[in-house]
Amino acid sequence: MKIEAAVLRRRGAPRPYAESRPLAIETLELDPPGQGEVLVRIAAAGLCHSDLSVIDGSRPRPVPMALGHEAAGVVEALGADVGDLAVGNHVVMVFMPSCGHCLPCAEGRPALCEPGAAANGAGTLLSGAVRLHDPAMDAAAGAVHHHLGCSAFASHAVVARRSLVKVDADLPLHEAALFGCAVLTGVGAVINTAAVRAGQTVAVVGLGGVGLAAVLGAIAAGAAQVIAVDLMEDKLALARGLGASATVLAGADAAAQVRALTAGGCDVVLEMAGSVRALESAVAMTRRGGTTVTAGLPPADAALPVNIVALVGEERTLKGSYIGTCVPMRDIPRYVALYRAGRLPVDRLVSGYLSLAEINQGFDALAEGRAVRQIVRFDR
Repeated sequence: MKIEAAVLRRRGAPRPYAESRPLAIETLELDPPGQGEVLVRIAAAGLCHSDLSVIDGSRPRPVPMALGHEAAGVVEALGADVGDLAVGNHVVMVFMPSCGHCLPCAEGRPALCEPGAAANGAGTLLSGAVRLHDPAMDAAAGAVHHHLGCSAFASHAVVARRSLVKVDADLPLHEAALFGCAVLTGVGAVINTAAVRAGQTVAVVGLGGVGLAAVLGAIAAGAAQVIAVDLMEDKLALARGLGASATVLAGADAAAQVRALTAGGCDVVLEMAGSVRALESAVAMTRRGGTTVTAGLPPADAALPVNIVALVGEERTLKGSYIGTCVPMRDIPRYVALYRAGRLPVDRLVSGYLSLAEINQGFDALAEGRAVRQIVRFDR
């Protein structure tokens, strides 16, 4: 079938993207779903820094590639051996498919699925197949890679069944889309990776969609103090509106301010900015015996100098968190339930809605820090 998709053919285009237009809206040929795959009509897809890092080249991926990974839609067709979904079901996409058989999957850690990671790096579906093609070329030469197994900036997508979580049909799909990345990563880092307990003190460094979701997650977990840290005053204001106890403007004295607010540092500090400097600051905000969690993704060659004496003598913990250490089939329904109960108002993270044709302008706003989460809607 013919679909419309946002395709990246060259990494590292200069900004503003509204002028250089790294994403071209193209007509592609989409193959039917293969074994264990599902055809989804996309209703909504969020713009995320993980997409931006492919556009600007800081996270190399094979091109051409149809971008987009945070999305929700409606099942339109099922491949062979997919028996637990039906046409018409509403689904959220998860950007790390899990095979269910490798060692991390067997340990209950599907976010670390080895075949899933290999497929994402190669720009294929979990099966190793590519279902997108340039109709002007033969199938092999005209292959268009999949972004994180989703390629959701498109009218339709074929994805692995293991990239999907079914949600209730009465949950608006433009809200459901947020749960596939921002909420899983941010809330999951709080609840799963850091295991924040009621009464603890928490700081979040970096207030994009994931960071603000972490603020909401820490509040929902019952943290006694939630301190939000960012370079931009408007994001600090949004954090206060969401319920943050205090806000600190990022800078040279930010760690000292957080330590003063918490009598020596926080029990848990989450770094969501994807910056070595931000992670260094997060470590400095963490109390003796505390835990620093990073879910940020700086350039692949970034390295953090660690004071080993402090790590040992102060019994510090430094942890990475990928997709919030999530089990999507378990966590997405739980977070949706918290949202519906009013305890996780993630809809307030939405900065606005776009058409697919406006996507380059949307990435300008994201790159400049003028937006938290923008949603491309196909259901209007």
